[in-house]
Amino acid sequence: MILEMKVPSPGESITEVEIAEWLVEDGDYVEKDQAIAEVDSDKATLELPAEASGTITLKAEEGDAVEVGAVVCLIDTSAKPEADSTTTYKGGDEGGNDENVAEELKKEQEQTPDTGEKAPNPANKTYASGTPSPAAKKILDEKGIEASSVPGTGKDGRITKDDAVKATPSMGTPSGGSRGSSRSKMSMLRRKVAERLVEAKNTTAMLTTFNEVDMTPIFDLRKQYKEDFKAKHGVSLGFMSFFTIAVVRALKMYPAVNSMIDGKEMISYDFCDISIAVSGPKGLMVPVIRNAENLTFRGVESEVKRLAIRARDGQITVDEMTGGTFTISNGGVFGSMLSTPIINPPQSGILGMHNIVERPVAVDGKVEIRPIMYVALSYDHRIIDGKESVGFLVAVKEALENPTELLMDNDPKKALEM
Repeated sequence: MILEMKVPSPGESITEVEIAEWLVEDGDYVEKDQAIAEVDSDKATLELPAEASGTITLKAEEGDAVEVGAVVCLIDTSAKPEADSTTTYKGGDEGGNDENVAEELKKEQEQTPDTGEKAPNPANKTYASGTPSPAAKKILDEKGIEASSVPGTGKDGRITKDDAVKATPSMGTPSGGSRGSSRSKMSMLRRKVAERLVEAKNTTAMLTTFNEVDMTPIFDLRKQYKEDFKAKHGVSLGFMSFFTIAVVRALKMYPAVNSMIDGKEMISYDFCDISIAVSGPKGLMVPVIRNAENLTFRGVESEVKRLAIRARDGQITVDEMTGGTFTISNGGVFGSMLSTPIINPPQSGILGMHNIVERPVAVDGKVEIRPIMYVALSYDHRIIDGKESVGFLVAVKEALENPTELLMDNDPKKALEM
């Protein structure tokens, strides 16, 4: 029986996908549910599992764009798997002793090949050996090069002008190097990300406000509780849980930041679906933490870990990246000191985290070295005023600099045990 495998719908509104990579070859025997291909949509990269066991015949090539519901391969379910071929050891005679073969290989590697060439005898030295000619001496003096460091190739080992020129460090040449280039097709996901970035720049009145956060209190809490937290919950106590819970608190204080424009209307949400920008093998992925307002520190860290692993392994689904009312992006993991993150449409705000650097700061009239992070809020000025944007970022800063009181109800041990 010949089974036609068609492209399943990866999500609502997606009508076309691209064959990113075939994981099997034409004529291979495949098992049911075995991943046979990776397909790109404009939202995610997904694996295509075999619907039955049998011999596969490919009907589409890598890079082809195919419509949802189109036939991409055939599976002959009546075929049987071929017996595994036996690999014969080719390192020695049939029935030979492996130890003897290994010993022979070792001896061969230890032997130095005789090329038949003999090392040249050193030239006979005279008073002129290592002495530069007048022209060579001038060049060496101008370049500050010691004559003793230059081998002479002239008669009796004398340093010639050519020897001096060759010993002078080259400034390089503007030509003669590699000038190659390559061209490759962008994946459907990458093309869609590019379109959305241009859309965000062209359709929003995007502005960015900045602030700085003293991370000392969070460092102290993590130092005190991170080992117990990981032992109890199986996940690390990272920075993302502090930032996510601080953002949720600020969104409740400034609901306009948790809104978006739909035509002539503004939609505001009473829930916080926080999109987390992560870098995956196919590009930027933005999975969503649903109802983050209901999650504890453990809940946030567990969800971040789950989504990051799925994005890294290419298993993230369209549904897991759909929606989101606000985005957090951490460019600090790549060493970014400061940036203007771009809004993720149709959302109206995105918080950018950056690297943490020890900086001198004034504390109670004295200069102290503190771990400081610069943070940035990009926002759509059409519905978020400057007062709200600055107030939102200040609220995030206040919560991060006083997490025990504002995020943990003055009981960090209890907050981290939940």
